[in-house]
Amino acid sequence: MAEYFIGTDIVSVVRIEKIIQKHPQRFIERIYTPIEIKYCDSKAAPPIHFAGRFAAKEAIKKSLLSSGIVSNIDFAAIEIISSESGAPEVKLNHPQLDQITCMVSISHTNDTAIAFALVRV
Repeated sequence: MAEYFIGTDIVSVVRIEKIIQKHPQRFIERIYTPIEIKYCDSKAAPPIHFAGRFAAKEAIKKSLLSSGIVSNIDFAAIEIISSESGAPEVKLNHPQLDQITCMVSISHTNDTAIAFALVRV
């Protein structure tokens, strides 16, 4: 029988923008994959999209950790890509997570980004 685990996170866009301004290379390369960086940088307001991806990664990490399958996972091992429809899709680059199904929903305003994740084990 499948088990489900959830996670959610909310992030201030201004907070992410300030971190990027203060530590651009270190923060971005530690958290995001090249595909995510290219996606966010292609938008009119990149900080909103970096914040959305960050919230998604936090929500996914919370759901994975609550499942007990992993005790830790790097943010860069969680990749949020956009499907053809524009919906976010999750790629987990971790050997213990090959059989895991993970879905995420991201929403944002100019000030706030929120994400909800569902992991099926």
